[in-house]
Amino acid sequence: MSSFTLQTLVSDIVTAVPQTADIFRSLRIDFCCGGQVPLEEAAKQRQLEPAAVLKQVQSLEDKFADYLESRPSSLNEVELIEYIQEKHHAFLREELPALTPYVTKLARVHGDRRPELLEVQKLFSGLKQELLDHTQDEDDQVFPLILKFVADPNPQTAEQLKPHVSELVQEHAQAGRILQELRNVTTDYELPADACGTYRLVYQRLAMIEKDTFEHIHLENNVLFERIRAAV
Repeated sequence: MSSFTLQTLVSDIVTAVPQTADIFRSLRIDFCCGGQVPLEEAAKQRQLEPAAVLKQVQSLEDKFADYLESRPSSLNEVELIEYIQEKHHAFLREELPALTPYVTKLARVHGDRRPELLEVQKLFSGLKQELLDHTQDEDDQVFPLILKFVADPNPQTAEQLKPHVSELVQEHAQAGRILQELRNVTTDYELPADACGTYRLVYQRLAMIEKDTFEHIHLENNVLFERIRAAV
């Protein structure tokens, strides 16, 4: 018997079964920044049949029932921070600079015929700066403060943490907006019939960055930060 209903929050579904993020991403349902809504409401916002979406989610829950103990949300705070840093922060620090010359080339070569690529370049530049600054701030300032609080949950450290967590959530929302704009301007990364290799590479890797970032934001907003809010 599934534990999910139409009233289960989208973020709670992804926390319990991370693989459902793929369903929500394909349906354009926000599970990270806007995930604190019931599944029924989220489906209706996308003009989808809630019962059909629930059925997809429940089917995936059944499929991965034997693997759920390995989900990241089962980690303690120290392990979860390490997981975020090693999986998501490391990926962004490597992938964002590596993709930059390809985005630049695509805009330079094809931007005159396809002006949306100039917008892609502009949005990617903003996203790159946003995410690199954000991850650096987490590693240098916020995560050490969280670890300090976990080791010694005193009121002084709790007060120090509150504004940092609020600021990070706002930054997550900004990154989410940029990713949404990239989706819109590329028509969901739809390739033209005559797309060259660079075109395909850029769109594929932008979609990978989106996937990784949404999972990254979800783990922080709906798992790590929720635990901290509950404790402070």
